Amino acid sequence: MGELAALLKNADAVVVGAGSGLSAAAGLMYSGERFTANFREFIERYGLRDMYSAGFYPFPTQEEKWAYWSRHIYYNRYDVAPGKPYLDLYALLKDKNYFILTTNVDHQFWLAGFPDERIFATQGDYGLFQCAKACHKKLYNNETQVRAMVARQKNCRIPSELVPRCPVCGGYMEVNLRCDGYFVEDEAWMRACVRYEDFLRENKDGRVVYLELGVGMNTPGIIKYPFWQMTDKNPAAVYVCINLSEACAPWEIKERSICISEDIAQVLKELAETGKEGR
Repeated sequence: MGELAALLKNADAVVVGAGSGLSAAAGLMYSGERFTANFREFIERYGLRDMYSAGFYPFPTQEEKWAYWSRHIYYNRYDVAPGKPYLDLYALLKDKNYFILTTNVDHQFWLAGFPDERIFATQGDYGLFQCAKACHKKLYNNETQVRAMVARQKNCRIPSELVPRCPVCGGYMEVNLRCDGYFVEDEAWMRACVRYEDFLRENKDGRVVYLELGVGMNTPGIIKYPFWQMTDKNPAAVYVCINLSEACAPWEIKERSICISEDIAQVLKELAETGKEGR
């Protein structure tokens, strides 16, 4: 751990790539007790097994779909505090030159205090609605609507008047998640993308640490493969992978990689504590 702490301390730049494993380490599990305690009636009625697969369940009506999805959003976006690993990561990076690329959609980086200008959430956000057919490129904050759906749902249904409708075309709304060809990339998404690309370009040389946290093989082309490629191109760069079960690196960059198969929460806690001691 000392080697990694020193590496981060002396880095010219840190590029963080965060996947679902980071939120799982923060306790935001999509299965187990957290799922059964909050979705019991949905489990009994539809046979749902976890929050991830439930997101693809073909609910027969919009009223049933949004009864489930409003609760899913509520427990993962609104009725939740910033996770300790996110807070530890912020303490570790707040005074450094860094940028965050994440496929997570739970808004945890913002909740933990990371500034918006240093985050690119490429796959969307639970807190935003869009037109299901992307008839226009605007996103809408959904907190008021979600809380109303949660409060008024009965028997796994919401009142029909609460089904979210697009204010432009009158069609259905959808959560802003990249799950089909209609995902809306609005102006804020575009600006974040440009900021990330600018950061990579400005920091392509020197002592760059590509810090990958909890990224699996679901969408490796977003974080994992680019991190490997950028590390390979920069002889002064180091690739760091922290993953409880999938910490690895290709042989081409093996000598400049640190792979840690441990609990992300514990690793970040130790790094944050080491950082405090070193000040």
